[in-house]
Amino acid sequence: MSTRTRMVVGCGYVGRPLAAAWQLAGDKVFATTRQQGRARQFENAGWLPILADVTKPETLRHLPEADTVVFAVGYDPKGEATREQVYAEGLKNVLENLPESTRRLVFVSTTGVYGDAAGQTVDENTPCDPARPGGKAFVEAESYLRNHPIWSQRSVILRMAGIYGPDRIPRSADIQAGKPIPAPGGGALNLIHVDDCVAAIRLAADAEVVSPVYIVSDGTPVDRRDYYREVARLLNAPEPTFEEPDPDSPAGRRSQSDRKMSNQKLVDELGFQPLHGSYREGLAAILTGDES
Repeated sequence: MSTRTRMVVGCGYVGRPLAAAWQLAGDKVFATTRQQGRARQFENAGWLPILADVTKPETLRHLPEADTVVFAVGYDPKGEATREQVYAEGLKNVLENLPESTRRLVFVSTTGVYGDAAGQTVDENTPCDPARPGGKAFVEAESYLRNHPIWSQRSVILRMAGIYGPDRIPRSADIQAGKPIPAPGGGALNLIHVDDCVAAIRLAADAEVVSPVYIVSDGTPVDRRDYYREVARLLNAPEPTFEEPDPDSPAGRRSQSDRKMSNQKLVDELGFQPLHGSYREGLAAILTGDES
């Protein structure tokens, strides 16, 4: 495949390995950041840094031409901007300044747009009904993109399940310390390893034809408590104990979700085959170095 120019808007937990994978493949990679220090890190990695903030349109006025643009901006709860300003208005600001020569825009969204339907199998045709602010902001961003007269025809939305990977194993420290885990019995976790997030984005970026929306998950939902038990086993930690979470806490609000995400459309249309077919393989690769 010939060299292409890529731009990753938001080089965080997903964006950085994505940029690295494209750079390794010989592509020209632009990467945005709000921080001068991080821009130097990007330059050292062989990327072309762009100092830009999606909530400040004046910083986006000279975006370069790129074959592929990926919007993978994360939300900083310690920052001043709201989720709506980051996801919905941020996407709008980027699109208003993006050169129209861009062939494909990939918008990294979330399965949080579906809400907390209990026991339901969810696919791309399931209506969105978000319960939390993040999901609502992503629905607004998706709606703007899908109704845009230009970018709706050149974009694909990837709704990511819960992303995990190196340095992102929730509650691992608590499990090692023997602390009770706030997790109710029952309820499905839908997960995707960060490496497989990157693979899905690359497939969606380069496919000749894409559907407007895909769910990205490993296709094997797991009971929350079974997930934490496997973390404990791989860490050689004691069997975890559990407690009911405070219903008003973040853990309590997440625990209300019991959906099973289907990745069948991504598999059928784009040939997606996750390297980590379930949480067991993914956790083993991270916690024991076993890539088999």
